[in-house]
Amino acid sequence: MDALLTELRAAAEPTRLRLLALCARGAWCVSDLVAILGQSQPRLSRHLKLLVEAGLLVRTPEGANAWFQLAPDADLARQVLARLPEEDPLLAADRRAAARLAAERARAASESFRRHGADWDELRALGLPAAAIEAATDAALPPRIGRLLDIGCGTGGLLERLAGRIDEGVGVDASRDMLALARTRLAERGLSHIAVRQADMYRLPIGDASFDAVMLQMVLHYAEDPAAALAEAARVLKPSGVLVVIDLAPHGRAELLGGAFAHRWPGFDDAGIAGWLGAAGCVPARTSTVEAALPVRVWVAERMTRPVSVPTH
Repeated sequence: MDALLTELRAAAEPTRLRLLALCARGAWCVSDLVAILGQSQPRLSRHLKLLVEAGLLVRTPEGANAWFQLAPDADLARQVLARLPEEDPLLAADRRAAARLAAERARAASESFRRHGADWDELRALGLPAAAIEAATDAALPPRIGRLLDIGCGTGGLLERLAGRIDEGVGVDASRDMLALARTRLAERGLSHIAVRQADMYRLPIGDASFDAVMLQMVLHYAEDPAAALAEAARVLKPSGVLVVIDLAPHGRAELLGGAFAHRWPGFDDAGIAGWLGAAGCVPARTSTVEAALPVRVWVAERMTRPVSVPTH
């Protein structure tokens, strides 16, 4: 009863209700919320702190900022928000201001990509069949997934596409510009059960055995140490969870190494991936190939329920 009363008291204030309505539609930092609501940062910070302490919002640090989003298990908040009239003038004004801010954030991120000559749609840049790769991804994953982690999520396209199959999704990427576009994409589509955050794939800010499925799609060929990246992915995977790696098969395209594409590896063979997965505590389950000018390989592995025994000498 105490927990319920704490949540009710936290939600029962006009500004905090507006904050909940905004954070149910996407992730926002304090400066964003200051611009949308037109209130001072100290005032909003106090409200946000109370909502986080009540378990209605989650706070995700990222560099000098922190992002706020509706907590996955904040069922009471969702029930309250469902009773708010869509036509309420104040809430409608908040939504318009949030849409303008998200559009500006996406525009700035897109301009940053253009200035640096980056193309974040690698499948298109390499001439790979996106539809066939999507179909292979769908076949590699269970029909229904509790918690999914997308390592190297980019602009959030994979998370958006799988949103209907997952209870909760998390994407991590090293690029703030990528994440700005991902947050805009997810907010526009109202996918409040998906969050993204900045993180290093070698040091994920995530507890052990936290996810039912982990994805690395077209990420491993950028890794300085693929074995370490797979070991970290396996660490956050639950026992019997599924690890899916989608990447290029061995190829002779030297121009992809360094230069504009900056690949670190010329594709991967089955033996190399299987060895790294085994060392990470995963059992390779099945593989498939997407035929293209650059063949794409799909490796599916399961997390062992018992630790790997390392022989001693």
